[in-house]
Amino acid sequence: MSHNYPALIVVVPLLSALVISVAGWVNKRLCFPIAFAALAVAAYSSVGLLFRVLDEGVIVYKLGGWDPPMGIAYYVDHLNGLVLTVVSVVALLNLIASKKSIEEEFPEKTGPFYTLYILMVTGLLGIVVTGDAFNLYVLLEIAALTGYGLLAMGEERAPLASLNYLYMGTIGACFYLLGVGYLYIVTGSLNMVDIAGILPSLYQSKAVLAAFIICMVGVWLKMAFFPLHAWLPNAYTYAPSAASSLIAPLVTKVMIYVMIRLILTVFTPEFSFNVLAVSDAIVWLAVIAVVMGAILALAERNNLKKMLTYIIVAEVGYMVGGAWLGNRTGMTGAILHIVNDALMTLCVFLVVGNIVYKVKGAGFDDLKGLFRKMPFTMGAFVVGAISMIGVPPTCGFFSKWYLISGAIQAGHYGFMVALLFSSLVNVVLFFRVFEICYYEPFSDHHGHGHDHHPEPMDEAPLSMLVPLYVVGAILVLVGLYTGDIVDQIIQFAIPKGLV
Repeated sequence: MSHNYPALIVVVPLLSALVISVAGWVNKRLCFPIAFAALAVAAYSSVGLLFRVLDEGVIVYKLGGWDPPMGIAYYVDHLNGLVLTVVSVVALLNLIASKKSIEEEFPEKTGPFYTLYILMVTGLLGIVVTGDAFNLYVLLEIAALTGYGLLAMGEERAPLASLNYLYMGTIGACFYLLGVGYLYIVTGSLNMVDIAGILPSLYQSKAVLAAFIICMVGVWLKMAFFPLHAWLPNAYTYAPSAASSLIAPLVTKVMIYVMIRLILTVFTPEFSFNVLAVSDAIVWLAVIAVVMGAILALAERNNLKKMLTYIIVAEVGYMVGGAWLGNRTGMTGAILHIVNDALMTLCVFLVVGNIVYKVKGAGFDDLKGLFRKMPFTMGAFVVGAISMIGVPPTCGFFSKWYLISGAIQAGHYGFMVALLFSSLVNVVLFFRVFEICYYEPFSDHHGHGHDHHPEPMDEAPLSMLVPLYVVGAILVLVGLYTGDIVDQIIQFAIPKGLV
């Protein structure tokens, strides 16, 4: 059984999506249990696979027994073992937490929604597990097309925002595919490990340089790296809560993973950092991304969800900058931040989901008095917020610590200042939200506050609170066990060549 984990991770959700779409016609109540079972299998396989990698090292799984480069191989090492676990666990927790809001928002469309949801997760898991550059493109499209569908199911402006995302996402995927085409012409292989072996003799080739630039731009478009981020805020803001709390934590992080995979495994660190002298320029782009993301979030004064989407733009800058600092510490911070940011974003977006479920909106006006009305939801929001600000012992502190240390080690003080600036802006942003939720509505009669009856407590259902509290607990646990995660997993994910 355990040697088939890599296949189960993709095959089980893929087939169950088909079953769910049929179940949607027969009996809508079956959709959730099937989706839950599929993601539980994927999560179990991912965790099992991570432990196998820790024991045995890299695992190569040949699909259908065909040897690469003819056949497709799944290639699982410490890096994607970790990311697979994050993707499958986040998707599973979000599925449980969103059950109520999916039933409320889509009473007629629960079948199609769950089908798209599971296909989206299949695509993301496939992107992470595959060791084939073209296969990655196919899975990228599976994740993207289902993502457009999920986002378009929202209200009002969602279809338009989703269309905008579709244009940008398709351009990104085409760029990536074009880059892979160039690589294939030069190396004659699509297997990532194979390409890495062939490339050193071709470092001076213009086609390899073109492939690298085109692939990177494609991946940056997909991850919403500033200034290529224009599609993200509206797409995530107008999406249904169950969709945005899946897509916001995972899509940008999986694309960061793809970028790190391209740097480390396909183009090799030697080429990425030494032959190409672009890392400094890319870190400066990341500095702009972090600063602009923070400023745009500050400028958002109407909608909590939209404010959080701009924070994601800044977080993407963190990870791109960390990966391109060109040292172990920065890369460690970037990989750790993939994990932490996925969890932190899940936490705050689940909170928004709970608020929308109860108050029917996520505008700043809708948040008044929420500490009284929804104390448990807001308690989890505080944990997510202090993690995003970077307060120990939450996990957000530790990845920022690595990123800042990496910046100092690389002598890149601009990036360090940007990280500190963004953290201070996060303090302002979240305390502004706390103020609205805690103090308003202010009492009308000066000095006669006791005339005003506080609103009764109206908390989200337990099925939404329990997963949210699990995520909150994970934020603290991952923080406390950061040392182990880095020593046991992340340090093996980074090639020895990086100092």
